[in-house]
Order: sequence, then C-alpha cells, then structure tokens
Amino acid sequence: MVELRKINTKDAYAQWQYTAALPADENGLTNPYYGVSYDEYISKVLPELISYEHPVHMPDWFVPETYYYLWDGERLVGEFRIRHFLTESLRSGAGHIGYSIRKDLRGKGYGTAGLKLTLEIARNIVPEEEIYLRVNKDNIASQKVMLKNGARMAGEDDRHYFMRIPKSKPASPCFRKGISVTDP
Repeated sequence: MVELRKINTKDAYAQWQYTAALPADENGLTNPYYGVSYDEYISKVLPELISYEHPVHMPDWFVPETYYYLWDGERLVGEFRIRHFLTESLRSGAGHIGYSIRKDLRGKGYGTAGLKLTLEIARNIVPEEEIYLRVNKDNIASQKVMLKNGARMAGEDDRHYFMRIPKSKPASPCFRKGISVTDP
C-alpha cells in the first residue's frame, strides 16, 4: 500500500537515509542536509524539519513548510514538501510543493501517486486558489506527473515552467490502488 506519512521520530532512520542520500540540488529541489550523519540528523536536522510546520523565531521571509514521505509498504520511496502559503518570491519561484523520488524507483508511478496524496493535503492548507509548482524544462518526467494531476502551464522563464493546479478541482484519479495519508 502506498501512503504518505508526515515527518516523525518513529521513521527517523529511513528518513535520515533518504535525506543524507538526496543530492544537494537535483532538478531544482535543494537539500542542505546531503551527507549529514545520523547523529546530527537526530539531534539537529529532524527537530528542525519538524519545527518548520509551526515555526518560531524564523526570519520574516520564512513560510511554514511540512515534510511528508511516500512509503510503499515498509520502503520509503520519496519526499514531498508543502509550503503553507506563498511569499512573492515563492509565487514567482518554487511554489507550494517540492518533491523527489528515489532514483532507482522513478518511472514506476510513485511521483504521480505521491503528488496526488500531497495535493489532497495541500488543498486544506494553502489559502491561494491554485497550487503553484515549478518544474525544470528538461525534467519531462515531473512535467508529466504534474499534468496527470491536473496541472496547466501558467508561464515560463529560461529554465522553468510554472504550473498551476486548481485547489477546488480534485486531481485526476491515480492509477495505483491502495493509497492513503497517515499522520503518526
């Protein structure tokens, strides 16, 4: 069964393995924790990432962000992040949702399933009428994932397409069965 789990301490080891292996910048998704040790992940990174949902003492430009991990059974297959609202720079930049799927599991429908689940959550969080996403022009796979979930192209710059998904319209049905969202 494919499910989305909010970042948590119970799944810390698998989350650390994923985070430490995720490149510092891949297809526009940044990860400042690439190569982090397990001890540092437990003592610093995990509490920090969990705190992003309800931030305290953050810079003015910071917006709340919640991390979710996509699981297939007991295997962590991807990461999805939701920014709760947009600043002007996010509106013309990264948008509400960022995600990645393990390289060895790409092309198997996990991105489509994970984005569908993430959109279900985002529709209840974001105040904007549309959910904003950005995708590199050379990332055809992610473009297809977004389109399968109801996205339209709203603009572009030299390197990116800016995609929008209506908040009020449910995403198209996912072809994978048995998907759910859990919040431990």
